[in-house]
Amino acid sequence: MASDPKIHQFEEVATHNKTKDCWLIISGKVYDVSSFMDDHPGGDEVLISATGKDATNDFEDVGHSDSAREMMDKYYIGDIDPSTVPRKRAYIPLEQPAYNQDKTPEFIIKILQILVPLLILGLAFVVRHYTKKE
Repeated sequence: MASDPKIHQFEEVATHNKTKDCWLIISGKVYDVSSFMDDHPGGDEVLISATGKDATNDFEDVGHSDSAREMMDKYYIGDIDPSTVPRKRAYIPLEQPAYNQDKTPEFIIKILQILVPLLILGLAFVVRHYTKKE
């Protein structure tokens, strides 16, 4: 690693997103992996998809070997300025209205839960009574 690492801006790193010019941000460090694209076991598409963002989670989720981590040293070109990296937006789900809100009063639903089975039972009794052979 360099003794005095260069500090890169996120916008600058994000512009290097092509096969022949590919930079990645992993754990606050910037790596120029352009010369590694053809040799990457997962293919160059994996590396291209990790550009323009902090690729730390992508890198860690794969479970790279110790030798792969050591190999990273030769691609290291500096650090990222953390103040320029966009913050991840937290997902806030939309609040869903309660089921059946302001449509049917709750007591009507409870009455129907009792009446419908009774009506079906009554209908079955009537059908059996009139179709029964004497």
